Formats: sequence, structure tokens, C-alpha cells
Amino acid sequence: MKSIVKQDSITGEDIQLSFTDYGAGRPVVLIHGWPLSKEMWEYQVDDLVSAGLRVITYDRRGFGHSARPWQGYDYDSLTEDLKDIMEQLDLRDTVLVGFSMGGGEAVRYLSRYGSERVSQLVMISAVPPFLAKTPNNPDGVDQNVFEDIMANLKEDRIGFLDDFGKKFFGVGFMNHPVSAPLLDYYRMLASVASPRATQQWAISFAQTDFRADVQAINVPTLIIHGDADETVPIKSSSDRTAAIISGSQYLVFEDAPHGLFYTHKEKLNRDLITFITSA
Repeated sequence: MKSIVKQDSITGEDIQLSFTDYGAGRPVVLIHGWPLSKEMWEYQVDDLVSAGLRVITYDRRGFGHSARPWQGYDYDSLTEDLKDIMEQLDLRDTVLVGFSMGGGEAVRYLSRYGSERVSQLVMISAVPPFLAKTPNNPDGVDQNVFEDIMANLKEDRIGFLDDFGKKFFGVGFMNHPVSAPLLDYYRMLASVASPRATQQWAISFAQTDFRADVQAINVPTLIIHGDADETVPIKSSSDRTAAIISGSQYLVFEDAPHGLFYTHKEKLNRDLITFITSA
């Protein structure tokens, strides 16, 4: 495990960002979702490296082994962190792969910093173009859903994470796509995150409007989403994103929940490698 240290452009404080860097060849940056960490990509890294790719994963600020500042939990700060990783590692011809809230990070990066270092984009179960329902975004998710998340995080964060994990992976009375020990493991990964970061990022991914960012995408794009996703409903997110990005490839995974990076890992990995290596 490695890290870079950067200076926050607003507060001036040093921000340490933890990352891993495996393999050789074309770089693929895997951007994790909320409220997990870079370890969520365990079942993708080996297949991607074996396909001849260089794979970089990192913990965004407030999660995993990265710094836990009190401020800076907005998407502009987040994409500045990504920019610093890209520049310090001198990544070029890069594939950005954003899962869930990480999809917002990827499109905001391209909107702010352009595609000089990026040649392809993949969004998996991603939150763009705009998740929250507002007067000018009637197809979004009701605000009371996010209010309940915040209330539960403040009342009993670990209890919320336990319930959230079951919904995340589509666990039900008759459906157990994830073992109990693995659910415990993912809950542990989420519990390690800063409590403040967990709350602040929940506000950011719900309330950030990415519609202009999505419209600015000018690289080949693959969009993947499960039609059984109860965490980021497909009709409020990827259905709309796919309609905005001209020429994008859109793959809908039948019966897949939000956490399809595990439940549908074999299919996901094949589709990722096909998209990346066919360019």
C-alpha cells in the first residue's frame, strides 16, 4: 500500500491519499463507492491485471486509510484529489471506472479537467445525472429517503450500515447472494470510515447535480447498472445518463442489485475487459 500527500487548495492542510498500484500496461483507476473503500474492488483487480492492465485503486478522503479532514467533502475537492493522483502517478490513456458515488467523481473530473489523461469512462451503478428529486428534477429520489439516511447515521451508524449492506447486495428472505461473513466484512470496511465523512458524502452524492458534467463527456463510455438496484434506482440514474451521453454503451444486468461488483463479478469483469481492450 502506498500514498501520496497533497495540499488542500481551500484549507491548505496536507491530505494523504492511500492507494494501490498493480500490474503494467494501460492504467485503469477504480473509484470506490459509499461507504466503502478501495478494498471493495478485490474481485476485479486480479482479472484486470491478468488482462495486461495496470490497476490503481485508492481511498477517497475520509475513507479507508486516507486522511480524515473535517472539511472538503464536496465533489470539487474530491475530483481535485483524483487529479493529484493522476498527475503524481503521471497516468495517461487512463480508463476511469466509477462505482456509485464514484461515477459522479469521474464525470466531474472530466468536466473540470478534460480528457487529456483519460481515454475511456466506465460508470457502474452510478449516481449521475442527479439523484435527488427537486422541482427541476422530478425523476429523482424523494428527499425523505436521504433524510432518513442522515437520521439513521446519526442515531446508530453501525446499525444503519448493517441494514444498508443487506439492501446493497439484494439480500432477502429467500435470496442470499452474499454470505454472512462477507456481509460482516463489508460492514467492517464501511465502519472504518470517518463518521463525519460518511454523513457529508451522503449529502454530496445525493444533492450534487451532475447534469452539466454528463453532457460534457467526450470519451467512449460504458454504463452498467442492475435493474434490481434499490440503492441507486436505475430509472433515476443510468437510464437517464445513457440517454444523455451520445454513443455510450449501456448494459443492464438483469436482477442485479447495487453491489453487482460482487454478486455479478464474473460478468462485470468480462464486460469491463472487453470494453477496455477493444479500444
